[in-house]
Amino acid sequence: MTAAKARRDEIYRLAATAGLASVEELSQRFDVTASTIRRDLALLHEQGKLARTYGGALAIGAHPEASLRQRIGQAFEEKQDIAQWAATRVKPGESILLDGGSTVGALAHSLQGHDDLSVTTPALNVVQELADSPGVRVDCLGGRFRSVSQTFVGPLAEATLERMTFDRVFLGADAVTADDGICEADHSQTRLKELMARRGLHVYVLADSRKLGQRPFHAWARLPVPWTLVTDDGADPHQLALFQYAGVAVAVVAARG
Repeated sequence: MTAAKARRDEIYRLAATAGLASVEELSQRFDVTASTIRRDLALLHEQGKLARTYGGALAIGAHPEASLRQRIGQAFEEKQDIAQWAATRVKPGESILLDGGSTVGALAHSLQGHDDLSVTTPALNVVQELADSPGVRVDCLGGRFRSVSQTFVGPLAEATLERMTFDRVFLGADAVTADDGICEADHSQTRLKELMARRGLHVYVLADSRKLGQRPFHAWARLPVPWTLVTDDGADPHQLALFQYAGVAVAVVAARG
């Protein structure tokens, strides 16, 4: 094992136990330059092990961010049911915005046969699902590519969205709570989601029941009400009541079969 690899492993171990560290603190601890630490943190971040915060500090979660490929197999049937329900909301001639994530990717798959539909997305999996659909026009937001989520984020994507509006916006989530909104591993994701929510006439958050009330990371997207939470019938009734009390519409999708 190289010294750099050992240092990054130790940074992650410290992060999982201590929870918060700054570049300066880590630089002093390992007796390396701040630039070296920033490179270490950038690599760990791209691997989904760290979640950035503002001000030069890093909120480092004990729960690593799962890759898109890993998430596809989690709660697979529930995500398919949610995606099928969401697809029935979409009408011919509409312009919709599809976020990244496995559940929204399943929605994109369900839209392959639609005609006269305009889709905008920052997500590669959505583009791949709809690439061969002649009735669907696809516009892809550019920006900085996050390999762990397979999405484009950052100022370029945000600047493009500022000039667009949509009939419907479908957002994914690593987790979602009634009081703080959507939880993600990275602030660039939450900034983009907040902007997405402001550009749509109807806003839906697609989240299976495992994600309700969870707080795995430290970056949040606050969504203006009204918006609609779409989840499966395994959801805790208490959690659903919290969302309804906060003014969020709740759609519970029953399992098929």
